[in-house]
Amino acid sequence: MTVQRYVHLFAGIFVLVSLALGLEASPLFISQWALAMTVFVGANLFQWGITNKCPMAFLLKKLGVPETLPPKAA
Repeated sequence: MTVQRYVHLFAGIFVLVSLALGLEASPLFISQWALAMTVFVGANLFQWGITNKCPMAFLLKKLGVPETLPPKAA
């Protein structure tokens, strides 16, 4: 998997978890403050779209995750 796919995967997981923890109708409800995590993820995605800089992508690159997949052999 590439950096971009990991960023989207983690963003989706964080949004779903924060909704499960922050919505009163959820059986996993803890506090409405859990929805702040959704705001944080949305702000980071917005920033990445504008500046092409993302803390998660930076960390993944440092961990050795490739930015692109190698070409497939014919």
